[in-house]
Amino acid sequence: MTKIKTLFTEIKLLLRSVPSVITALFAVSVVAMNLLANKSIDTGTDWLALDCGILFSWLVFLLMDVTTKRFGVRAANILSVFALVVNLFFSAFFIAASYIPGLWSQSFVEGSEAVINVALDGTIRSSWFVILGSSVAFLASALLNNFLNMTFGKLLKDKGFLAFSVSCYASTIIAQFLDNILFAFIVSYHFFGWTPLQCVTCAATGAVAELLFEIVLSPVGYRAVKRMEKEEVGKGYLDYLAERKEGTV
Repeated sequence: MTKIKTLFTEIKLLLRSVPSVITALFAVSVVAMNLLANKSIDTGTDWLALDCGILFSWLVFLLMDVTTKRFGVRAANILSVFALVVNLFFSAFFIAASYIPGLWSQSFVEGSEAVINVALDGTIRSSWFVILGSSVAFLASALLNNFLNMTFGKLLKDKGFLAFSVSCYASTIIAQFLDNILFAFIVSYHFFGWTPLQCVTCAATGAVAELLFEIVLSPVGYRAVKRMEKEEVGKGYLDYLAERKEGTV
């Protein structure tokens, strides 16, 4: 019981310490990423498949990297689980909304109202296997990304932008590949009819595409970390962890 109380104390302190913009973007990006995963991208080739989740997944991983650099891997893991819980919370409301009788505004096409409305309900609802697959894939890749980011950061002597970027890029492409391939085989292979080749190529090309997004915007993440360090953002949480490690709390 004491450990549970300590954990909840830590979580409350962390959520008060992490800038609200980071927390909000993190949660919204996870929800949007999983919702957009319902739409595939037409690549024009049979062996390559992608989904629109890549539009937000890079931001999720960049925010995890920023959190890891400033608050530590444990904090990034807690924030990742928090974002996942928020996603499941909103998924439940999306499912409830899809069963409420009524018509979506986009379904008013003469002769096709019922078909379009059912399709929109199905999309906003997201089948249970999409929610399950995305949750498993995100949690596994988030924990791996945060651990690798911390590990690579410790191995690099330089503590400037080079260390930040290298650790972020390396952890991102590995964890993104895991995220993509887990989702592809759990969901797309079994329910959308993808081939194993499409699953693997989707995982690889998606990881590269998401990495490119992060490369372009990693300077923004680095400046955010440096600004938080300069302004001592989250000092209370970091002091709490240090005191707990020393056994004074």
